[in-house]
Amino acid sequence: MTDHIATADPLILTLGMDAETFAHFDALRRRYFPETLNRIPAHATLFHHLPGLDEVGIIETVAALARVEADAEVAVTGLRFTGRGVAYVLESDALSAFRARLAGRFADSLTAQDRQGWRPHVTVQNKVAPDVARRLHADLERDFVPFRFTAPGLVLWRYLGGPWERRAAFAFGENR
Repeated sequence: MTDHIATADPLILTLGMDAETFAHFDALRRRYFPETLNRIPAHATLFHHLPGLDEVGIIETVAALARVEADAEVAVTGLRFTGRGVAYVLESDALSAFRARLAGRFADSLTAQDRQGWRPHVTVQNKVAPDVARRLHADLERDFVPFRFTAPGLVLWRYLGGPWERRAAFAFGENR
């Protein structure tokens, strides 16, 4: 973690992935996401906008809850056409329950986007013409085989108006 600098820039909490799964998704994102817009690595977002001025409190809360949580088993169940992009759909009852516990802790500071239902996914293409996205969706779906991976923890980022700065990582089960 870098030194704490309190700013109003929001914080983003994402799912950590094992190296092989991350490499797979990141390669797809680098291949299909418009190069000029792709400023961040592949990720699955748990929260899009946590208050940047409370970075220390957020780190303490996430760390406390993550350290008693088991690694999350995640199923990659399909693809989602988003209109102007494509995402891989993720499912995990344990991860959904964990996120709900975090949402309860952050309830007073969640944005409308983070209060609505959570639909975990990894976006590999966005901000392209609908016909381009439709073609990629069809191509990826044709060869898609569901798979599973184990998520070892979480990563906290600071949003910097486009790029993100990694602020902290949290391993599940550190107190076991």
